[in-house]
Amino acid sequence: MQLSDATLSRFAVWMKAQTGVHFPPGKKTLVHQRLTRRLAARNVATFEAYFRLLQDPAELDERETAIDLLTTHETFFFREPKHFHWLQKQLREQPPVGTLRVWSGASSTGEEVWSIAMLLADVLGIDGDWTLMGSDISQGVLARAQKAHYALLRCEGMPEAYMRRFCLKGVRQHAGTFLVNKTLRAKVNFQLINLDKTLPSIGPFHIVFLRNVLIYFDAATRLQVVERVLGRLSVGGFLLVSHSESLHGLPLPIQLVAPGIYRKLS
Repeated sequence: MQLSDATLSRFAVWMKAQTGVHFPPGKKTLVHQRLTRRLAARNVATFEAYFRLLQDPAELDERETAIDLLTTHETFFFREPKHFHWLQKQLREQPPVGTLRVWSGASSTGEEVWSIAMLLADVLGIDGDWTLMGSDISQGVLARAQKAHYALLRCEGMPEAYMRRFCLKGVRQHAGTFLVNKTLRAKVNFQLINLDKTLPSIGPFHIVFLRNVLIYFDAATRLQVVERVLGRLSVGGFLLVSHSESLHGLPLPIQLVAPGIYRKLS
């Protein structure tokens, strides 16, 4: 079945309104591939008919499923390791005074959150004075993040010492998987948050990871999202974005301190 340019445009406008995510024409193949199974599952013959289905107020679950499918969740443990090396050095050279509050603003299936949690537990202690929150727009990926249960193939990049200290390798029917241990799981909370909408009463945080999400917004939305997030960051706190993302030239009260790492000035 074909996905017409007109229908793709309607999906793009709808996704922009729902999530702030920008879908350029080049995403046509992605939309086609990710939604084809839903058409079959709902016995819908065309993409246009499926789009009309999503407008039905009674189809909340289907809308959440479509959003989940159309938002990218590709991630892995200790992605862009230089940021974790920086965080480890920062915490050791300038230990936090009082509770350290950290937020992973696009936590997806949880690999980033648990990477941060392991590092904080290593440097500050698993029972140390720190809190960590992960958020995402997709309830489905948050549920997977909370389970903290992954295939061993996903642990590439994780220090072996962290695997031994903070994870349990599966046996028998769970062979080939690992689970983040219960004590560490108890230190992290998750919340459903749409970065393109008014943020809930969270924070203030001392460190915010906002990596690999800004690339999905257009320029105007990107600025609005960063402004919202900065509103939940303490003055002097740090905002981390991906190495492929830049806040250069944006009218924001921030200072670049390392690649992808900004300090809030005011």
